[in-house]
Amino acid sequence: MKLITWNVNGLRSVMGKGLPEFVLAEQPGFLLLQETKVDPASVSFEWLPGYQRYWNRAAKPGYSGTGILTKHPPLAVHHGIGHADHDREGRVLTLEYPACYIVCVYTPNAQAELARLPYRIAWDAAFLTYISSLEQQKPVLAAGDLNVAHKEIDLANPRSNRFNPGFSAEERAGFDNILAAGFHDAFREFDPSPKQYSWWSYRANARANNIGWRIDYWCTSPQLRPALTQCKIRHDIHGSDHCPVTLETDDRILTGL
Repeated sequence: MKLITWNVNGLRSVMGKGLPEFVLAEQPGFLLLQETKVDPASVSFEWLPGYQRYWNRAAKPGYSGTGILTKHPPLAVHHGIGHADHDREGRVLTLEYPACYIVCVYTPNAQAELARLPYRIAWDAAFLTYISSLEQQKPVLAAGDLNVAHKEIDLANPRSNRFNPGFSAEERAGFDNILAAGFHDAFREFDPSPKQYSWWSYRANARANNIGWRIDYWCTSPQLRPALTQCKIRHDIHGSDHCPVTLETDDRILTGL
């Protein structure tokens, strides 16, 4: 089975930049979307039969938002993380299945000069508490734009970005905490190589020159490791400043190992 996460930087925009063609070609069991920025009811999905669609919109129009398209009806759908201070921006959407939870997340950016870093630190702690509470019930696959490059290998220019949003010590420590809680960085389970990025600035031909950051992740419970077969960053897919990240598994993630 194929699961794909993608920050589309505007659902309406990416519809005209290859999303339908990509999804129809890949036929994923799950497509997790971040930064949808739109009322999903205003976007047609007649081209995609056989998928159920779930959304978590931000209270602010044209901002943030997450969604999951799936061929597999869930037992339950959960919006947010149960924390009023964090749930206004539509950043987390969870589908529950008999053997696991699948969580779509769009982590807040710390913003220029780390202006929103205190909020980001609080968010990271609250999100980890949330997925850890789910983990106590059944295994978790959490994916999305986590807005952090974890190690120096995960961005092209680590030295010049050390105090910039997405590579501050505090944000990197937040991802350390996810791993310390037992979750795996699925991509690094399969690929230890450098120059593997999932986001590029629109400036200075950054994507053409592969001057990027790896900030989009699949974080998985250790119990699910035997069911994972591959995780790939899809550099070949355009349409957003991010590219998709594909996780391949066997069907046991839904039915149990």
